[in-house]
Amino acid sequence: MTKWAFVSDFDGTISKRDFYWLVIDTYFPEGRDLYPKWKSGEWKDIDFLAKVFASIHQNEEQITKDILSIPIDEDVPDFVCAVQEAGGDFYILSAGTDYYIKPIVENRGLKNVTVLSNKGVYRDQNIHLDIDPAHWSYSERYGIDKATVIKRLKEEYDVVYFAGDSEPDSHPAVFADRTYAKEALPDILDEKRVPYVKFDRFNDIKKDLIKEGRLTK
Repeated sequence: MTKWAFVSDFDGTISKRDFYWLVIDTYFPEGRDLYPKWKSGEWKDIDFLAKVFASIHQNEEQITKDILSIPIDEDVPDFVCAVQEAGGDFYILSAGTDYYIKPIVENRGLKNVTVLSNKGVYRDQNIHLDIDPAHWSYSERYGIDKATVIKRLKEEYDVVYFAGDSEPDSHPAVFADRTYAKEALPDILDEKRVPYVKFDRFNDIKKDLIKEGRLTK
């Protein structure tokens, strides 16, 4: 029996809004000036996110409310169940932080989903990243090296699917057996000549996997 897994990015792929944009729009408008510096490579991803997440200045109850207000693709709960019912494991792989991902996963009723992300902790009215440089998946730029994680999962699974939407996802896409791409990712993968299947929402992926015979419904 084939052992397989579906791995998805979170912000902008499962969620309809990146958590850092919620923080910038609500609490840290100065972050808009930092955004171009991040995208140009002047700031590392992990430094940009650390700065944004440390600029909230709210109690934890308010931050939790903000986190749970983030909308996700309505297809995701059904898709996760379909994967698991077909014998697959579902992972969320994010260069954000588990501090906001895990509450959303729990709140939306997603069961037996493994979250692989940067550890985040609440301290002094902000979210702080707690990253271990000695961890096997450490990345100086992203905190977590998504490509390394996919390569490790491929040692455990016969087939690994991946879904993403932005530049950090272009690295694991090279190693996944099939990549589903949306938003900015298709153009990036075209430049790298990495094959992918374009999608807009998870029902598109579900239809493709049903066609393949991986999912039954």
